[in-house]
Amino acid sequence: MISVVEADFSARLRAAAMVWLDRRCTPDNPVVSRDELMNFQFDGHRIALLDYSRGIRKPANMSVALSIVTTFTPENQRAPYEDAPGPDGLLRYKYQGDNPEQWDNVSLRRAHQLNIPLIWFYGVAPGLYLPRYPVWIVADEPEQLQCAVAMDEEQQAIAALGISAPQRRYVERMTRQRMHQPVFRERVIHAYATSCTICSLRHASLLDAAHILPDAHPDGVPSVTNGLALCKIHHAAYDQNILGIRPDYKVEIRHDILAEIDGPMLRHGLQEMQGATITLPHVRAERPNREALAHRYAVFQAATA
Repeated sequence: MISVVEADFSARLRAAAMVWLDRRCTPDNPVVSRDELMNFQFDGHRIALLDYSRGIRKPANMSVALSIVTTFTPENQRAPYEDAPGPDGLLRYKYQGDNPEQWDNVSLRRAHQLNIPLIWFYGVAPGLYLPRYPVWIVADEPEQLQCAVAMDEEQQAIAALGISAPQRRYVERMTRQRMHQPVFRERVIHAYATSCTICSLRHASLLDAAHILPDAHPDGVPSVTNGLALCKIHHAAYDQNILGIRPDYKVEIRHDILAEIDGPMLRHGLQEMQGATITLPHVRAERPNREALAHRYAVFQAATA
């Protein structure tokens, strides 16, 4: 149990933080900076929403965790998505250190026991985080130094009843939709400086993170090197094999499309892209995988034969 005073303060703080994030994180700018999170104001005081150097944030006057953080690591220093789903399809969050009784870890356990929601800040670039909230700790696994996290109320309800084998695939799909897909999108969009790699359109809400190799492919991992920032027109054209991207980063437009006569969108948006070189991420380790491009380009060629 926690005191009435702490329970009231905790509930008001969490509600205020989530309302602020609702307003701050828009479709055009869904990520928030470390500086903003460190300077959050509540009841006339600065209360940081994440910790300076720890993954679990518990303000000094609280016994229950407020937020958890997954730190950004560069593309060439990590396996894609460290927070892999467990056997039940739910994401796992690792403890701080190797002692389950360390106070950070106890604060997560208390959130589980009291059914108190948290905010998960997922690093998508240095100093930039994609917030996911509210999330709930639904299982504690001290032997593995981790806990299970439900990404929304539906996952929380399913976990409370016990996740059957048939439900696992559904829960894992929900996990991808709520965490992995948004994180993949933000990492790809940031790598390409919020710009379509083909036409340089810079409106974030009109950009997609397109997979080079699809999810169903054995190598279709949600990694930046398997992604391209494309405007919605060029994403659809890429998926429909109207345009292809060669391993040398050149754009090809399907022959029959080049021969068509239509309005300005076809002429300027597609036909004039023939032979263009895509704009690459500044960081070399984030550039598209040439083998993946070659495989996908072969699919384009087969479709145009």
